[in-house]
Amino acid sequence: MARPTPYYPFFDRLFRQSVTVDLGTANTLIYTDDGGIVLNQPSVVCFQKEAADRPKRVAAVGTQARQLLGREPANLEAVRPMRHGVIANFSAAEHMIRQFVDMARPRPFFSRRAAFTLCVPAGATQVERRAIREAAAAAGAWKVSLIGESLASAVGAGLPVSEATGSMVVDIGGGTTEVGVIALGGMAYNGSIRVGGDSFDMAIVSYVRNLYGVLLGEQTAEHVKKNIGSAVRDVPREHMNATGRSVDDGLPRTVQLSNHDIADAIEGPLRQVIGAVKRGLETAPAELVTDIANNGIVLTGGGALLGNLSRRLTSEIGLEVRIADEPLTCAVRGAGMAAAAGLLDELAYE
Repeated sequence: MARPTPYYPFFDRLFRQSVTVDLGTANTLIYTDDGGIVLNQPSVVCFQKEAADRPKRVAAVGTQARQLLGREPANLEAVRPMRHGVIANFSAAEHMIRQFVDMARPRPFFSRRAAFTLCVPAGATQVERRAIREAAAAAGAWKVSLIGESLASAVGAGLPVSEATGSMVVDIGGGTTEVGVIALGGMAYNGSIRVGGDSFDMAIVSYVRNLYGVLLGEQTAEHVKKNIGSAVRDVPREHMNATGRSVDDGLPRTVQLSNHDIADAIEGPLRQVIGAVKRGLETAPAELVTDIANNGIVLTGGGALLGNLSRRLTSEIGLEVRIADEPLTCAVRGAGMAAAAGLLDELAYE
């Protein structure tokens, strides 16, 4: 009689590590149970330009690669493989994930293979979900699970997702805004629009070009947004200088921008975000909306840090809106906690 193959959970944990990845448009975060957040890097990879018949070589990833965006020399190419929370360049995404996992790996010998849990936006198509799975598998994952961005953010924000009480989370990332209503561990409503921090940056670029005739770089626009960005105009005026290229003669030109300018610039994409939140409230079951009216709405994601955003949403919607603790890392921490607690519904995310 053949003996059953023994199973040693200690050795399984030793050689296989559970890794949670928030593969965002702007930043990629990696979380492990034993190390917490072990990586937080911009989602950018820079390649050395080679002959067409040679494989691509990675010159830089993350922060170093982001510094080259718009500044690449002739022999380098900086790529942002993620757009609107999904993979836009499969090859670049595979190289980027592989490099990030190597950077984050605390035990390079014992943790060669990892089980990945990845956050995905609600609006991702089956093809886009398959691309995320295949890119993670190509980067060395032995198992890949997916979890919705809204559910992960709600868990990370500390909302009572397993209770019958309804909770609403609005996750504003670099490429998407996710609106979710959660109760009893499931999604009562899950909406997604492809508007986020990048849309705010491009709106600022367009506004300054049209009003002042100066073309700003995307990184300059983001810097302005982070420093004096405001979702409302009725605040004390603040100013900062931004330098770009004159549309008329191509020479460098510096303009002075105010927080009122930024509020005017981002009004369009901000209206889309407000509309998405209102649609979530209109679509969710009435009893859960009552719970949300009592408990308020929680903001997560990098876009939640836009100045006076919670105040603007409160005035538009009439409900209390608050920013979660550490909003930038809510999704990846929540996905890690959900995976560790066995809350992932494989059928829902296959």
